[in-house]
Amino acid sequence: MAFPADFPADGLKAIAQSGQALIESLIRELPLSGLDPATLLDALTKTSEARDRLALLQSRYYRDWLALWTNRMVDHAPDDTIDRRYRAPEWRELPWFRHLRRLHALNSAYLAQLAEIAVLAPDAKRRLRFVARQLADAMAPSNYPTTNPDAVKSAIESKGGSLLRGLALLSQDVAKGRITMSDESAFEVGRNLGVTPGDVIYENDLIQLIRYRPTTQEVYERPLFIVPPFINKYYILDLQPSNSFVRYCVECGFETFILSWRNVPPELGRLDWDDYIEHGVFEPLSALRRLSGSLSVNTLGFCVGGTLLASALAVLAARRRNAAASLTLLASMLDFRDTGEIGVYIDRGYVDRCERESAEGSLVPGSRLAATFATLRANELVWHFVTENYLLGRSPKAFDLLYWNADSSNLPGPLFAYYLRNMYLENNLRVAGKLRMHGVSVDLGKVRLPAYVFAAREDHIVPWRTAYHSARLLTGRTEFVLGASGHVAGVINPARQHRRHHWTNSELPADPDAWLSAAQQHDGSWWTHWSAWLESHSGDRKPASSAGRRRFRAIEPAPGRYVRERH
Repeated sequence: MAFPADFPADGLKAIAQSGQALIESLIRELPLSGLDPATLLDALTKTSEARDRLALLQSRYYRDWLALWTNRMVDHAPDDTIDRRYRAPEWRELPWFRHLRRLHALNSAYLAQLAEIAVLAPDAKRRLRFVARQLADAMAPSNYPTTNPDAVKSAIESKGGSLLRGLALLSQDVAKGRITMSDESAFEVGRNLGVTPGDVIYENDLIQLIRYRPTTQEVYERPLFIVPPFINKYYILDLQPSNSFVRYCVECGFETFILSWRNVPPELGRLDWDDYIEHGVFEPLSALRRLSGSLSVNTLGFCVGGTLLASALAVLAARRRNAAASLTLLASMLDFRDTGEIGVYIDRGYVDRCERESAEGSLVPGSRLAATFATLRANELVWHFVTENYLLGRSPKAFDLLYWNADSSNLPGPLFAYYLRNMYLENNLRVAGKLRMHGVSVDLGKVRLPAYVFAAREDHIVPWRTAYHSARLLTGRTEFVLGASGHVAGVINPARQHRRHHWTNSELPADPDAWLSAAQQHDGSWWTHWSAWLESHSGDRKPASSAGRRRFRAIEPAPGRYVRERH
């Protein structure tokens, strides 16, 4: 490959420098608590066994390194059909790129094995494994313009045009403070997202309550009240008509209500967990019951919305007040014994710092949380877009899930700090009477409702086994269902597309793997299984025209103004 005389070397240099800056910023944000050089050196030499393993690892590394440079190394790189970073033929056919690929594989394996040798406490060991993987992903040669054959080839063929486009995209993302993952011009809430017909029928400073208009001649007696996660916008459950969960609910004849959480402004920065229960669950639930005329409702919570909803129902149970007929939890944790890799960021020092920072009612930027979650799948949610956007100069494709993912919401600091300490760090919610909310001791075991608990098998935010243990905290008749795919794609799996599969087992043994080994696999979405379950808890049907039409006074049409707010 020969560079033309008019090749924009400055552009290449600028992208290389920006890539270096991105790596440095990622390293600064890594959970390095307790992993300083002195501690790591001690951990690697603490015992004679560790020293022997380190010596053997270094000896093998130098042997393989010499074999690589003398072209005698066995190819230990990932299978090219699996690792999409190395799909270009140049990674195998050209000696220079083949060498870079093998060197990266060698260094990545060395880092991973080094982490295994270190003698550390379990939490620190887990954190070191995570950091080692992050560093290995960051130093992949595919991430840099001069060592990515696709980037070099595109730059030459376009006479630098791809680099100029990449610089323009990089400049736009620097201004946004985040990596663009979807063509954001393709979507707009209220135009092609969140368009299921409905009305805002109640609001306070924190939420708007949306009631969807029935599309069936009859509806079930008991309404469905949905509490989505407050970290992102509610329309994850009402994306496009083809994959809208709430549209499916309406089409099934459920009179459906959903919360639209506000992207909190600074003046709401002092709100805490109790405030979210009061203004985010109790007030809209009371308004729903009053306006619909139904004394009991079916309730559903997704992710942290499920944690909040279950907490609120535990408060009501302690007060001997029952407003719910059933509880559905989607990818939610009540027992936080294993929080997955997000747990590597959360230790006592981090939580203490969050509590100090939130003492004055500061906000936690939603973009910060989104960036943290992205590192859990860095190759897919960081480096893929660095390569496609900046190195190749390609604008991202339109993808509704990734558009929603970038539409994050700020959180009040006290709420965030309470959630981290009592759920993630100390796992207090699972212990009966350990927490007091709204002046009463809460016990999830007193939430004696029929429950449907769904988890996704590849979920990296709510590990399915943790969701399973959460289901066992509930004492009503509980149905646990496991779906395929991840945290969002596992939940948003439209029934009409008949994609993926799910597992059911009416028994709930202590061991989740025992549950799975005896479970029955079903083709298609879990939505149809859930809707059949919910029908049995929804009462009789009644004419849709009698479903409180005169009682509901619309404040404004859905999706409402709160979902459009950005701060």
